[in-house]
Amino acid sequence: MQLPRLVALLLASLPIIAAAAEPRLRVGLVLSGGGARGAAHVGVLKVLEELHVPIDAIAGTSMGAVVGGLYASGLSAAEIDATLRAVNWEELLGDRPPRDDLSFRRKEEDRNFLVRLPLGLHGGEFRLPKGLVQGQRLNDLLRRLTLPVATIGDFDALPTRFRAIATDLESGERVVLASGDLTTAMRASLSVPGVFVPVEREGRLLVDGGLADNLPVDVARSMGVDVLIVVDAGFPLLNRDQLATVPIITNQMIAILVRHNSEIQRASVSGADVLIDPALANASSFDFRHFAASIDKGTAAARADAPRLASLAVREPEYRSWLAQRARAREGSTPQIDFVRVAAGSERYARPIHDLFGEFAGRPLDGEAIGARVTELYGLGNLETLDYQVVRDSTARQGLEVTARRNSWGPNYMRFGLSLGDDFEGNSAYNATARFVLAEMNQLGGEWTWDLQVGESPRIATEVYLPLSYRSRWFVLPQAKYEARNVALFDATGRRLAEYRVKGARYGLDVGREFGSSFEIRAGVHREDGESRVRLGDPTLPSDSFDVRQFYARIAYDGLDDVGFPRRGASFFLDWTGEHDLAGQGADADLVTVDWQMARSSGRHRGVLSASFGSNLDSGPGEVRNLFPLGGFLNLSGLAPGEIAGRHFAIARAIYYRQIGRSGTGILDLPTYIGVAYEVGNVWDRRRDISLGSARNDFSVFFGVNSWLGPLYLGAGYDDGGDMAYFLSLGRSF
Repeated sequence: MQLPRLVALLLASLPIIAAAAEPRLRVGLVLSGGGARGAAHVGVLKVLEELHVPIDAIAGTSMGAVVGGLYASGLSAAEIDATLRAVNWEELLGDRPPRDDLSFRRKEEDRNFLVRLPLGLHGGEFRLPKGLVQGQRLNDLLRRLTLPVATIGDFDALPTRFRAIATDLESGERVVLASGDLTTAMRASLSVPGVFVPVEREGRLLVDGGLADNLPVDVARSMGVDVLIVVDAGFPLLNRDQLATVPIITNQMIAILVRHNSEIQRASVSGADVLIDPALANASSFDFRHFAASIDKGTAAARADAPRLASLAVREPEYRSWLAQRARAREGSTPQIDFVRVAAGSERYARPIHDLFGEFAGRPLDGEAIGARVTELYGLGNLETLDYQVVRDSTARQGLEVTARRNSWGPNYMRFGLSLGDDFEGNSAYNATARFVLAEMNQLGGEWTWDLQVGESPRIATEVYLPLSYRSRWFVLPQAKYEARNVALFDATGRRLAEYRVKGARYGLDVGREFGSSFEIRAGVHREDGESRVRLGDPTLPSDSFDVRQFYARIAYDGLDDVGFPRRGASFFLDWTGEHDLAGQGADADLVTVDWQMARSSGRHRGVLSASFGSNLDSGPGEVRNLFPLGGFLNLSGLAPGEIAGRHFAIARAIYYRQIGRSGTGILDLPTYIGVAYEVGNVWDRRRDISLGSARNDFSVFFGVNSWLGPLYLGAGYDDGGDMAYFLSLGRSF
């Protein structure tokens, strides 16, 4: 090649060589708060990956801190997108584990005391929880997703440098979280006051960072970047016509405060930076049902700015190198757990922590197994927070540190139940129930409970629940109660003769065992005495007194996900009571009852099959108090409550209901349903008379709401005998 041509070629190549040698611009990403609107950040990240724009630092607030923290931990935008789209936000933002994971004892309480919000007793005062949502389930999800970087305590050492913004609840100051535990930092930044429980971290009580800095532009710029991509999914201001209720006006006030701070930060965005405003005008910050739609809107907004974003992109080889570097930082070896220890302040729970987590010492970290133990202990219901971290001791050994914090509003608490029935024919009945729980009587979680019920069937009861260990869950249950109830008496033709008032006191001792969270067996010996007197009807009918010894056994399974409107699962209860008359005035009895229920769902459609059966196996006439009543909603809906009764009963039900809407938005939703039911069953005085041909056929249509007071139903029932009934029912119906 001639020398002049060689020189010319070299001179022409100099700009290309210089460009290749010139370091790329370091890119910082700012992700605002915005609650459910913050899902738009995921869509923006997806576009940045499509364009091959590497991110060198992230600063995020609230939902921006969650999305940014997950990305900083090494997850890809596609992985975050798939995870968050698959999440059941209604369950995730619940204030306790799913019902499947509650201990059997808490499930039993859930059946009888349906008001969802407990009222705590602390220092002689009634207290409410610090937030509607404890955040345990959200914390568990974030913990599992970030386990690969659990040993990284410096956020500059994460696959992507990261900062989370929180607010000190005591001082109101902005807190920039740059080190420590990543999951706790994300949770603190997201903790909306009054909704989520505040997070205690390094001696400070932290809440949502949006109160102090919803758009941390200055924080990201201080992380040594050259240019910023700023995504603002913050709180919009509503117009006058939309400001119609107190909650909406309160939200507007908060939005004004947050927006004022954000405008200051937006003003600092330079012409070289990229500002993205997703079109989220009608999206609610609290309505997580539209999370996926917000992701798509973030994608659309980023693509609209694709030309400017593309100027920050790098070539394929360089981008692959950047991805590989992130992957290496996340794919470190699984940490070995050399020890398990109790965090400071959690000493009260040292025994269950060692019993449940001690076996993980000397093994590689197993997030799924540890998460299962967290669910098991948290499901007992006495903890506000249960969490774990991978820590190092003074000899550089790695271990598991478990933190357990008792309910700040307890540990003692009250639960309430309410049942109400009205057939619009002048017949109505109600029972209001309260349970006082003296919790944590010992290190094994012993409880002393008192129940008080007023209404048609008054009752006072007490029991002491004494588990023998955390692992085997054997328990002893001494108990006593006094109750009164009405029982109808019918003749052979089905004509009501009278209504008796049955009053009795019972005391005894049960021994049982829980298997996992869904299965229990128990047996016991009780003594019961009382009287049955005519309340309404023929006054010449005899009154009875009774004094019996009872041998009791139960096999129970409860795997339903909800009591009022289950979507999945099944339940089965088999109870047997053998009575021996001690006074010599009545007859012995051998009583068996069976209840079975199964639920399935698809989308908004739900179906329930159930059956109930009861029998006095003895051949004698038995006593009034041992009769089984039927009538009322889903118990032969065309009849009035308790309209028929007999020594034997059987009923099967097929129920269909469809979710038609919600009476709230987001995490405060109250799902509503419309449904139909078919019931076949009856009562019989003689076992040989039991037959399908003698059974009644009933139909009902109803409207239902899964309210905070329990399931509420309004509807009408029809019986094939020609009877028709209308009903309003609050509480469990069968």
